[in-house]
Amino acid sequence: MPYCCQCGQKVATADTFCGVCGTRQPSQPTDYLGGISPRTASLLCYVPVIGWIIAIIVLASHRFRSDPRVRFNAFQGLYLFVAWLLVDWFLAPMFLVTHFWAPEPISRGLPALLKAGLFFAWIFMIVKSAQDQMYKLPILGDLAQKSVSEQR
Repeated sequence: MPYCCQCGQKVATADTFCGVCGTRQPSQPTDYLGGISPRTASLLCYVPVIGWIIAIIVLASHRFRSDPRVRFNAFQGLYLFVAWLLVDWFLAPMFLVTHFWAPEPISRGLPALLKAGLFFAWIFMIVKSAQDQMYKLPILGDLAQKSVSEQR
């Protein structure tokens, strides 16, 4: 239970003013992720295309600052999204430009196959997170593990 900043009397955490002296109390920071479980936070980091926003919120939150498992999943979800962006913004246009020397099935099919693989990885990681299992993707998992260990 906190105390009044002016007179030192006990005040409730929800009190805006002290009941004894009437001094306005400083507001307490709101924990927006207070009701979310670590498993749910990990799962939401893998929602395709928008999970990166949730991953950034989880990484910035005070609640999960000391939970390496949730932070690992947030980093891995971010790296999955970066891989998606690399395929979508770099590889797909590159293959479209080079379709003059490569057959059309390769120039259109390879980026689509990579995108399908990344989408499958997102769904696979949602299932693993829902089962509360920790799974490291081949390259991205090592990067995520390194990112978590560097922040300790």
